Order: sequence, then C-alpha cells, then structure tokens
Amino acid sequence: MHKTTAKRILLAALIAAVVVWGVLNHKKFEVDAMVAWIAGYGMLAPLIFLVTRSLGAVFFVPGSLMSITAGVAFGPVWGAVYNLIASTIGAVLAFLVARYLASDYVRKKLGGTGWIQKSIEGVEAEGWRFVAFVRLVPLFPYNALNYVLGLTRIKISHFTAASFVCMIPGDIAYVYIGYAGRETMAGNSASIEIALIALGLLAAIVFLPRLVRYFRGEKPDQNIAQDSTG
Repeated sequence: MHKTTAKRILLAALIAAVVVWGVLNHKKFEVDAMVAWIAGYGMLAPLIFLVTRSLGAVFFVPGSLMSITAGVAFGPVWGAVYNLIASTIGAVLAFLVARYLASDYVRKKLGGTGWIQKSIEGVEAEGWRFVAFVRLVPLFPYNALNYVLGLTRIKISHFTAASFVCMIPGDIAYVYIGYAGRETMAGNSASIEIALIALGLLAAIVFLPRLVRYFRGEKPDQNIAQDSTG
C-alpha cells in the first residue's frame, strides 16, 4: 500500500472515532462540567485531559476554554505542561487533516477570510519563523491556524517545533487565569495576588504582538488583524 494512502486511511479512521466521541460528549465543554468530568477519572485525569484537549482542537473547541480548564483542574504548573503537550498534539492532528484529507474543504470554509494566501506567502518567505510569529500573536485563532498552515508546504517537524515553543507564553497565561479563578472561588487568602498575576500575564500576551512586530521592524497589518478575529 502506498505510504500516503496508508496515512489517509489512518487519519480517516481517527476522524471517524473523533466524530463518534464528539457526538457522545458534546455537552462536556463547559469549564465546570469538564473539570468535574475529568476529576472523576482520578489518576487517569491527566490522560483524559490530554485526549480531550487534543481532539478538541480538531473540532474547534476554543483553545482558551481548554487552557482555563487545565488551570482549574491541575493548577498552574502541571496544567501548563499538560495543556502545552495536548495543544501541540491537537495542532498536529488538525494540520494533518488539512494536508492529507480535507484540503479542498478547508480552502472552501476558510478561503473567504484571506488567511490562506497570507499564510502561504508567509511560510514561503519565512518558513518556521512565520509559524513562530503567528503562534506568538494571540490575534490569530489557534484552531483555524492549525488547518490553514496544513495547506502550506512547511515541514511538519518545523510546524510542530515552532508551535510547541511559541505557544508557551499564551499557554501559561490562560492556564494561570483558570488557576486564579479556582483559588478565588475557593476563598484563598492570596487570591487577590494570584488574580493580579493572572491579569499581568494576560496583559503581557496582549502586548506581545506589538513587541514582536517591533523587533521584526514591521507595522501592524490591520487586514490580518481583522481576518483573525472572525
């Protein structure tokens, strides 16, 4: 069997399994419900979160919601570790779907945003550096970006490495926000300080695009910003 054909069959089987899983568990995507659901698995909770977070990326479950859930369920350190691993796996799954299984569908669904051509041109010009840039800039939605970058010619190893490293700042910020919310609701005496740290981290990732563009010697691209907020 041809190697590419085998990949497509495996991916098709994965997607079929994910569809069934999504139908059965679509009501578990609220933070409180998901935390309770994950916690119910005890020692297996980290594994359940990893699977849920990874597959959630394929079905456009908001990444920020999943990151906050990690902070609530596992705290700031392990929550960030689990979330980063899972968000990277999810990014790769969506990337592979777009590259090998549903490129035409992705172009049809996302083509009107202007992302595809900008991404292709950016990857052609800068390779992994473009991926690093758009991962650092929170104006670019995580889920859609995974699919769009799958339509480019970037190597999967470059995509994976750049995504993993450059998603760290946003990952830490959102996970810590979830942790801060948990501690506040629990009446922790240090909840004010924890909340201030969370706000500071969030402000940092909001400011990060300006800093990155400054060092790149670029002016903000208003068109991209408009496209990415959809």
